[in-house]
Amino acid sequence: MKRIITADVQDQSGVLNRITGMLHKRQFNIDSISVGNSERAGISKMTFVVEVNDDQKVEQLTKQLNKQIDVLKVKDITEQSIVAREMALIKVGGSGQQRTEIQGVIAPFRASVIDVSRDSMTIQITGKPEKVEALIALLRPYGIKELAKTGMTAFLRGQQPKDITEINSQFV
Repeated sequence: MKRIITADVQDQSGVLNRITGMLHKRQFNIDSISVGNSERAGISKMTFVVEVNDDQKVEQLTKQLNKQIDVLKVKDITEQSIVAREMALIKVGGSGQQRTEIQGVIAPFRASVIDVSRDSMTIQITGKPEKVEALIALLRPYGIKELAKTGMTAFLRGQQPKDITEINSQFV
């Protein structure tokens, strides 16, 4: 089962290497990893998607991550209400009529053309991983020349009211 793990870490040289090295030693397969600055200076947020077969392994993973010196906080957010997005750049071949067809294919996905040359066009898409994969599958027949994906980045949704009375009480 794929698990989504987030970690707040110190923004220092070598942190990513130490964490991925620890995951490698313990034979966790990383499906994707994204790292970037967080809302706090000097702190980065990492999002891992890892293949883990049982709950005991998930617990081992979070404990091992928490033992790392530069790791401040670790969460398994797989089962929680999250906002998750991925981005892909897709360069496809095409000319004339094909370009018109490709524009029609990408429109429902709210993807955009960000570069055009004589023999190719580059498309950008952002969304849930399933949406990104669906567009890639539809573009394969046109000939994908190059593909780059960011991997998933995610965090918990804001706290949601439980029922309508709670919503109404917020506005009184």
